[in-house]
Amino acid sequence: MSETKAKLTVLISGSGSNLQALIDACANGSLNAEIIRVVSNKKAAFGLERAQKAHIPTAYHNLLEYKKRFPDASESKKFEHARSEYDRDLATLVLADKPDLVVCAGWMHILAPTFLEPLKEAAVPVINLHPALPGQFNGAHAIDEAYRAFQEGKIDHTGIMIHYVILEVDMGEPIVTREIPIRKGESQDELEQRIHENEWQLIVQGTQKAINTLWKSRQSA
Repeated sequence: MSETKAKLTVLISGSGSNLQALIDACANGSLNAEIIRVVSNKKAAFGLERAQKAHIPTAYHNLLEYKKRFPDASESKKFEHARSEYDRDLATLVLADKPDLVVCAGWMHILAPTFLEPLKEAAVPVINLHPALPGQFNGAHAIDEAYRAFQEGKIDHTGIMIHYVILEVDMGEPIVTREIPIRKGESQDELEQRIHENEWQLIVQGTQKAINTLWKSRQSA
């Protein structure tokens, strides 16, 4: 089974530079996988063009139409129903391709139980790239928060992790991590660029490690 290529579904929201790293790794054989579909929640995501150029099927799945279809009566639960239905349909879309693994590569949407539970039942792990170390700077503004903490003298490094996705945001079991020192005098843009350059390596390593773990679990099942 270790020679079998894993089938990947990749979820994106933006430029897709991490997707490109996966595409390149699949092409050069450093990742024992093939990407069977790229799904974006943003219509203008450049990552969709990267996928199309590599002849990878794509899908656009946006929350806005669900917000229109399922307006919540209560302000405190605004769009809760919409999000639930959106993620339920996302799970259906993803599972229809029968992937072995789902990789969130710059996917800017918190996955709901209506997505995660069907994937768990189908024994399809979901992994995510996050630009921070475990337990630090969870959420969408990790690099901003790390740079601010450095400026305040609280930290001298940040990092990156690939982790399994659970309901708690960025709290799933880490697969691989890497520390990134923050250099005195560098701008936040410079730090962000260095983080991204390391992400392109780590997402390939983490994905391959998750694949290896998946094959071992299937062999022992």
